[in-house]
Amino acid sequence: MGLQDQRLAPKAYQQILDLILSGKARPGEHLNERQLADKLGMSRTPVRDALLMLEAEDLIVRNGRMGVQIKQMRIDEFLDALQVRALLEPAVSRMAAGKVDLGALDELERSLHAALDMADETGRGMDRSQTRWIDDTLHRLISDSAGNPQLSAIVRNLRRKTQIFDLKNLPERAVATCQEHLDIIAALRLGDGEKTAEAMTRHLENVRASIIARLSWP
Repeated sequence: MGLQDQRLAPKAYQQILDLILSGKARPGEHLNERQLADKLGMSRTPVRDALLMLEAEDLIVRNGRMGVQIKQMRIDEFLDALQVRALLEPAVSRMAAGKVDLGALDELERSLHAALDMADETGRGMDRSQTRWIDDTLHRLISDSAGNPQLSAIVRNLRRKTQIFDLKNLPERAVATCQEHLDIIAALRLGDGEKTAEAMTRHLENVRASIIARLSWP
């Protein structure tokens, strides 16, 4: 592989990952290497390497002659990943308290209040892409501020797996999620590790409860 292809592979990886996490490419959908290369405006070599990286992270799977397919996560796999997140992320949040950039927290807080201002009490009116950006940015900021790159990488991978779980969005959770994120930010701003861990634990427990409740709907 040439030097240019080596440089493009991480870019292709991020762009394909964005397609998956944004829902533009859905769980179960097959990914065509040639079509992706045309879409991203690059050769097939960096695209192939990007797909190998996504396969290594268990976000896509090989399906014989059909090529690669976005993984359809089973409910037990999703709940297992969420359980591990519930063990790790409060600890990571405790480690990050007092270390997170206050300017970044200010920006996230403003964005959360703006999202809440746009929505009614049921969450209708919120910009889905904006709230996804807030969610990704806050959790990444916390894990990166903890000071343990290996732990941060584990948390990122687990989050990706739960994000691509094949369920519709939980619109009934939109307002509550924003409020929970504000609670986490408030604790981080105080530099209180225990309060931050508690806020993260409540957030993840509420996510789990909402998923289970949704699955029980007729």
